[in-house]
Amino acid sequence: MQRLGKNIDGYRGEGIEIQSVLEEVKVAAATHGWHRDSLVISSGAELVAYRKRNDSAKKRVYLSTGIHGDEPAGPLAILKLLQENYWPAHIDVWLCPCLNLTGFPLNKRETALGIDLNRDYRHFLSDETRAHVAWLKDQPNFDIAVCLHEDWEANGFYLYELNPDNRPSLAENIVRAVAQVCPIEGGDTVDGWPTKNGIIRPQVNPEERPQWPESIFLLTAKTRQAYTLESPSDFPIEIRVAAQVTAVRTVLNAI
Repeated sequence: MQRLGKNIDGYRGEGIEIQSVLEEVKVAAATHGWHRDSLVISSGAELVAYRKRNDSAKKRVYLSTGIHGDEPAGPLAILKLLQENYWPAHIDVWLCPCLNLTGFPLNKRETALGIDLNRDYRHFLSDETRAHVAWLKDQPNFDIAVCLHEDWEANGFYLYELNPDNRPSLAENIVRAVAQVCPIEGGDTVDGWPTKNGIIRPQVNPEERPQWPESIFLLTAKTRQAYTLESPSDFPIEIRVAAQVTAVRTVLNAI
């Protein structure tokens, strides 16, 4: 399978009508008994989050996506997961289906105000990040956090694993499963990070980083194991959604 060749100097693929997607998310979540939280931001826009609790649950998983408005596969993957309604009974799930409401209509990475939300989790300059973090602080800690992203330059799927306590890794299982539906990044480096078989394990000290992505905040405040999934956005959207759905299912089945 080859790249489409559309992504020249940025994402040039299809966009999504995010409010329509979120309305479908709302319907699917309500149908299957999810609790909906409203995270109103000062512009009047409404970020939302969902929670699904099981009486027998022993593990807690957090999912988020839509932090960049030029990465449509993540919200579509969350919608598909909600519609299929396969959630193991031993897991409680928290999910945020879109963190950047104003970026998607523009099909751009940043918000309409030009803020990259995935660099705003240390200083909280945006209304969106402040509202999201306030909600997160009211939630319990998570066993695993998974953030769904896309990379317009990638030649295949890859992931970042943050696992400073050396818990049992899920990275190889995720990549092995995704390889059945999507090419895997074969390069030795991605964005300057050493990469092996589509897996990046950065050694990071949060205090040394002037800007934090969502995953670093989660690592410092809510979990000790986080995965950032990157589907290659120069491939057909169906392939990218399948990669994200497969990766999330693998996490749910493995913990």
